[in-house]
Amino acid sequence: MALSDVPLARVMCYLGSGQSTHAVCVGRLAREECWETDSGSSSEGQRLLSSGTERKHWRWQVAAKGQSNRSKGRRCCRAPWLRRPRRTEGCRPGLLPRMPRYLLFKNKQTGCLLARRLSGKGLQDSLFSSESDNSLYFTYSGPSNTLEVQGLSYQVDAASQVPWFEQLAQFKMPWASHKDSCELGIQNLSFKVRSGQMLAIIGSSGCGRASLLDVITGRGHGGKIKSGQIWINGQPSTPQLVRKSVAHVRQHDQLLPNLTVRETLAFVAQLRLPRTFSQAQRDKRVDDVIAELRLRQCANTRVGNTYVRGVSGGERRRVSIGVQLLWNPGILILDEPTSGLDSFTAHNLVKTLSRLAKGNRLVLISLHQPRSDIFRLFDLVLLMASGITIYLGAAQHMVQYFTAIGHPCPRYSNPADFYVDLTSIDRQSGEREVATREKARSLAALFQEKVRDFDDCLWRAEARDSGSKSLVLPRDPDHLSTPTRLPGPVQQFTTLIRRQIANDFRDLPTLLIHGAEACLMSLVIGFLYYGHGTIKLSFTDTAALLFMIGALIPFNVVLDVIAKCHSERAMLYYELEDGLYTAGPYFFAKILGELPEHCAYILIYGMPTYWLANLRPSPEAFLLHFLLVWLVVFCCRLMALCAAALLPTFHMSSFFGNALYNSFYLTGGFMISLSNLWTVPAWISNVSFLRWCFEGLMQIHFKGQTYHLVVGNLTFPIPGDKILSNMHLNSYPLYAVYFILIGISGGFVVLYYVSLKFIKQKSSQDW
Repeated sequence: MALSDVPLARVMCYLGSGQSTHAVCVGRLAREECWETDSGSSSEGQRLLSSGTERKHWRWQVAAKGQSNRSKGRRCCRAPWLRRPRRTEGCRPGLLPRMPRYLLFKNKQTGCLLARRLSGKGLQDSLFSSESDNSLYFTYSGPSNTLEVQGLSYQVDAASQVPWFEQLAQFKMPWASHKDSCELGIQNLSFKVRSGQMLAIIGSSGCGRASLLDVITGRGHGGKIKSGQIWINGQPSTPQLVRKSVAHVRQHDQLLPNLTVRETLAFVAQLRLPRTFSQAQRDKRVDDVIAELRLRQCANTRVGNTYVRGVSGGERRRVSIGVQLLWNPGILILDEPTSGLDSFTAHNLVKTLSRLAKGNRLVLISLHQPRSDIFRLFDLVLLMASGITIYLGAAQHMVQYFTAIGHPCPRYSNPADFYVDLTSIDRQSGEREVATREKARSLAALFQEKVRDFDDCLWRAEARDSGSKSLVLPRDPDHLSTPTRLPGPVQQFTTLIRRQIANDFRDLPTLLIHGAEACLMSLVIGFLYYGHGTIKLSFTDTAALLFMIGALIPFNVVLDVIAKCHSERAMLYYELEDGLYTAGPYFFAKILGELPEHCAYILIYGMPTYWLANLRPSPEAFLLHFLLVWLVVFCCRLMALCAAALLPTFHMSSFFGNALYNSFYLTGGFMISLSNLWTVPAWISNVSFLRWCFEGLMQIHFKGQTYHLVVGNLTFPIPGDKILSNMHLNSYPLYAVYFILIGISGGFVVLYYVSLKFIKQKSSQDW
């Protein structure tokens, strides 16, 4: 169809660029150019339009033109007559009535601008598509999958969902039983979903969506299955089968902010893909996932977070999906993927999930109340209320079903909004709650009666489908018999340490702040003791300086390490739960990956203070001094790691770390003499790395030296060994001090590993 045959009363063109879409009305320009060709030649009008409008407003995706039928009494303008439209009563300016839709495209051979009429769905797909390419780049190549739930009843213990520290704050014992808090989260739920389908679970808050996903993914913490069974591909669900077949995308994105999109997926590919994959195959898999999720335009952009500028919220959510999609799972489960996204981004995201389902995958998502254009993308819909099934069937038949039972959806209303509101439990008063629960039970009983003869519990619009049997899915025996060996601990360790170093050294603001902090403290302490020249400091001033060197800078390390660990805690919990790696490789990567920053930190802090304060100038004394400061700061870093892994919240970890550090500080041998400590502080002093650091520094700078005590006009020489004996800081030789610090570090290392291994690293949002 030539463009000259398209009505030109009004033109609306959409210019797309990346994620954003801008509407530009060029109807006036087109009409003015056509007005100049009053000769009536359609070819001349087409030539002018293609030369003028295309040159100024090209990259159109969709154009809607004309006004085929106006109401009676109105005149319309059409291009063949080249008449300007005349305003009549009731015709408001800027109003775009229902019009035929056309897709503009250019013929490369003739150079002519042509138009093709679109249906309503075609126009909507063009408007809401971030990329016009709807092809599948990455399909599921394994056998078809089925997910079947039979008569599932799941009991939720509400008290167990409350963290133990909050129970203690309410003067309740965490181990006490709470039988009154148990309630059925899911009641007699049955359905069957196959590959190529997307099932959306919708309902109001407390309807059982989260409980259902927890049960299917095997993460139902604090709940108990009372009856029923879950089958995956004809086999009873087990944790090993779930980990092998199901990918779970959580509600909150947990990604390293300073890595790019491609780097994030590349590191996961190193951890998740079988060890038989070559590097070229891994890179190709990453490229396929990026193409499938339409992330090409931001592949080299940082992921970012709340504090680091990066990709948009919708792109970050698609990166989270890509992390799970890399290992090509057959079943993809997403927990409220559109939460926190605007309507346009949410529509694009669900459209991406619909495209993934068409790639022979089974997609299961939970949503609260999807808008109408998102609702039309679903294949199947499960509407729940208080754990019971109100409707389960095709999304396009949902209105027909409720109309048949006496609840038609009002015109121009979103079916998802209307029927979720219809089945919601009103808890404003006891009477309303009882009435709404009774209505939900009656609707659930009616639905169970209607699907009683369906083997997959799906309601169908036509009665002739009631006798249909479930489809027997073909299986590929070769695909099932080939075991996949994931990368071993060594490869996991090397990948994790490279990922951590890349993420840390990309965070330049934090590195600069830490460097400036160390340099500033070093200069402040050094200039405080600067200016004495060849005159030695008194032994009291020197002792205070050495204690400050070993005690001040570790205090800043505690809070920095605890804050960083808790920012990564949720990601660590999810990746350990998904089996991406084990606790051992992460443990070694975490400790060794921070050593470069740790060494640079000690150099910036230690060197200016040493020379400004005019301490012993010999190289041997400097090296021993530097090594001792390195060990004590490393001990403090390990203590902070233990505090972050032991306790579930940042506030608890920081309180525990500060309390432990202060106890070591007070029993370090400077605030009070070691001989004057009573039993408990003396025990604490034995494991205080600050005490052993102070003792070692005192031996380095006092042993074999002579200090002078000035009393009035008299000066008394005092041997350094005598000072050490009076302060009880020479009970062990210097080499033993180093071994003791290494032993304390080893104790913290073991405690940190045990915490990672046996304490679930849940973040505060996962309780």
